Amino acid sequence: MTQAIRLVPVTTQQELRTYVLLPEIINTRPNFVPPVWSDEFSFHDPKKNPALQQCDTIRYLAYVGNRAVGRIMGIIHHEYNSRKKEKTGRFYQLEAINDPMVVHTLLQAIRDWCKERGMQRLIGPFGLSDKDPQGLQLEGFEHLPVIATATNPDFLPPMLEAEGMTKLIDCLVYQLEIPQSVPDLYRRIAERTLRNSRLRVLSFFKRASLKPFIVPVLRLVNETYKDLLGFQPMSEAEMRKLAAQYLPLLKPELVKMIVDDHAAPVAFVIAVPDFSEGLRKARGRLLPFGFLHLLQSMKRTQQLDLLLGAVRSDFQGRGLTPVLGINLFESARKRGLTCIDSHLILESNTRMRAEMERLGAVVYKRYRVYQQELRSES
Repeated sequence: MTQAIRLVPVTTQQELRTYVLLPEIINTRPNFVPPVWSDEFSFHDPKKNPALQQCDTIRYLAYVGNRAVGRIMGIIHHEYNSRKKEKTGRFYQLEAINDPMVVHTLLQAIRDWCKERGMQRLIGPFGLSDKDPQGLQLEGFEHLPVIATATNPDFLPPMLEAEGMTKLIDCLVYQLEIPQSVPDLYRRIAERTLRNSRLRVLSFFKRASLKPFIVPVLRLVNETYKDLLGFQPMSEAEMRKLAAQYLPLLKPELVKMIVDDHAAPVAFVIAVPDFSEGLRKARGRLLPFGFLHLLQSMKRTQQLDLLLGAVRSDFQGRGLTPVLGINLFESARKRGLTCIDSHLILESNTRMRAEMERLGAVVYKRYRVYQQELRSES
């Protein structure tokens, strides 16, 4: 690229609009699935996203002439850093045309911004918490991305590595063919678990019946996810935001929960029929009629996407995952679904990986979170 690259900090509503919509504007990949754009705008609105209030943030747009060619967000999560005793900055939502100088200019701006604020390490792509799409995709570009996962062109990872960034951790996505019948051992474990305990499985048929469990389930997430990379406990306000964002998409029969004798959740899994193709047709816009494409896509798909799941720490390793799996498989088969996307699983999560592989699941996508030490200028 011969023309100069100009960086513009995002300060106006028009600049923010360009920043948010840039992936659609430059569209650098054939398997692009847009996010729900209204959710993206809400993410950047402190009134709608309480997590922003805990962080310092900056957003840059890169221009060549009058053409926007890249974007990046810098994040310093003070509460997380304090809790983990770290001085870590994050970069997020890196998007660029196929030009190494654009990527270098964007990353260097975030490096400088973080160093000015005393940060000693940079990681990313990583958002405000682990609930935001994380990492750059390395493998599986032939498959469409699913909701709440990152999507990027294949030229970006080599550019980050050329910038001196190295692997922090990989996140794996498994594809599982839904079995017509589960292994006998799996079923025996599930039957023994329920027979020898006061636990019971809840099934749901109406969204209204899910509402009383939303906060208890997300409190369970707070408890069980506390040691995961980047996890930040959700406040009550964030729980309500997450519920409002995803509840309309849920099919109640694909939510499975195990409760104790006090009706308190001890384990759960939430899944939805894949609607990536519908998002493409709707171009990420649900109104006025885009949501109809999502509904049609969810009816026609044969893929089930896992969104969230957890088992209370004192019940882990006691057979609750097979119980959830058997019940979820049964409901999925009734809807004509044939395979499952596991969503991201940290490569260090050996227990969850073993559960997947025991059922014959294979890794079909891989994402990487990068890191780099920030050295002070001498």
